[in-house]
Amino acid sequence: MRDALARQEAGAIVRLARRAADITLADLGRQVGYTAASLSRMERGKQPMRDVLLLRSLAVRLDIPPHLLGLAMPHRRAASDGPGSRVGTQNLFHDEGDDPMRRRALLAGLAGVTTGAVCGSSAVAHSAVKPSLSGMEDLLLHRYRSEVLGEDPRPSAVAAAVRASQRDFGACRYDVLARVLPARILFAQALGSQGHPEQAATSVAELYTTATRLCIKLGEDGMAAVTADRALTAALGGADALTVAEAYRMVSSVWRRQGHYARATDVAVTAAQQLAADRGVDSTERLSTQGNLYVTAAYTAAKQGDRHTAHALVAEAEAAAGQLERDESVRGSVFGPSQVLLHQVSVSYLLGDAGQAIEHARRVDADALPTTERRARYWIDVARAFEQWNRPERCYRALLAAERAAPQEACRDSVRTMAVSLMRHDRTLPGVRSFAQRVGALG
Repeated sequence: MRDALARQEAGAIVRLARRAADITLADLGRQVGYTAASLSRMERGKQPMRDVLLLRSLAVRLDIPPHLLGLAMPHRRAASDGPGSRVGTQNLFHDEGDDPMRRRALLAGLAGVTTGAVCGSSAVAHSAVKPSLSGMEDLLLHRYRSEVLGEDPRPSAVAAAVRASQRDFGACRYDVLARVLPARILFAQALGSQGHPEQAATSVAELYTTATRLCIKLGEDGMAAVTADRALTAALGGADALTVAEAYRMVSSVWRRQGHYARATDVAVTAAQQLAADRGVDSTERLSTQGNLYVTAAYTAAKQGDRHTAHALVAEAEAAAGQLERDESVRGSVFGPSQVLLHQVSVSYLLGDAGQAIEHARRVDADALPTTERRARYWIDVARAFEQWNRPERCYRALLAAERAAPQEACRDSVRTMAVSLMRHDRTLPGVRSFAQRVGALG
């Protein structure tokens, strides 16, 4: 299938999908209005397969994503359609019928598309090696030296470095970020000696906050505890209220990952309440930061199994999102209605409500999420819910969507764990062994 896709041979793609679905040429011909002989010639490349109506009919009957046959994407889905109807994840949130061969054909196509997208034409798997944080470790141990400091830093250059780091994180460029963050932090620190102490404190805190988020993504909880402390120390040394609040959110996340749920919840909620009392902050930025603190606290409460607190905190976040009306990006973090929905997905599956998690997920338009990191995280949370619901095929399909969105995000420990679990279904999930290998689940 990968070879057929790479050569863009519609006939070969149709032949493979038809055989996987166990449909004869005669049966398919009767469904699409062509003779078996004509279809055979098209499948073998002896006759062009150019009829758009035929191609669309074949795509529907064989569950082939239309773009794989060279067809245009639908201009816009109907308002009543959920995001699960999009190509590549169609039927993910809907009943798929009871024909396992048809579903297998679709999965084979999706797995092939993903492999091609992340591996390239050479079919060499993308690296599942975790980005090295040795430079960050050296920085934290005061052993890091950077050539970047050859000239005095300017406020505009430091601000640009902060924004670039936040963009790298949002785009899931974790390898790039791990490499450049130490130098950028030193660059921002040097700004303090140039007569800009407040901007230095804010920039250093924001960069250490990004470093904490990176360490958490890479499963380096010990290092995350240090970077979160550095972020908060820098913020309290002269940064603005929003930066201080975001630093507290990182501290809360670290406490949660260490199993101190009550303390983690208290840190986030207290920071949100303190920020609410600060009327010197722009209202949009304040609501966005508050909302992120509340959903972080809600996630922690759900992790603890505290259903009442989790739902109460989600309600607080919903109230903030309702005032914003749309997603807002503040200091590299995004908050708004879609972000509340994302956290409702994760809160629900943490509380054991897989069905409710999927209901929330139906309402999310993944393509409209503001960053690659948010889109990949959405699909991973959807996969977790389907795994909990004992739907391995849909779990796998969601993981493939996450991998297409961000290969580096798909190499997280949580994805590897799910990939190992899916391996026992390797006879019914085409390509799952290759997927597990790509994300580093096979050791």
